[in-house]
Amino acid sequence: MTKVISAIVLLAMVAHLIRPFGIPLLRKRGDAWRLAVLAVGLIVLTALVRPDG
Repeated sequence: MTKVISAIVLLAMVAHLIRPFGIPLLRKRGDAWRLAVLAVGLIVLTALVRPDG
């Protein structure tokens, strides 16, 4: 699951660098780092929720 999240966010970051999304907090090309922070948060949440094993 974390690989899927990483791939989706990576594609979103590339798309945002090409053409900013224009939504609040993502209006400039330089705001792509916020997507990376979101990805790290989602990966950590996935790792915490996933059962061990």
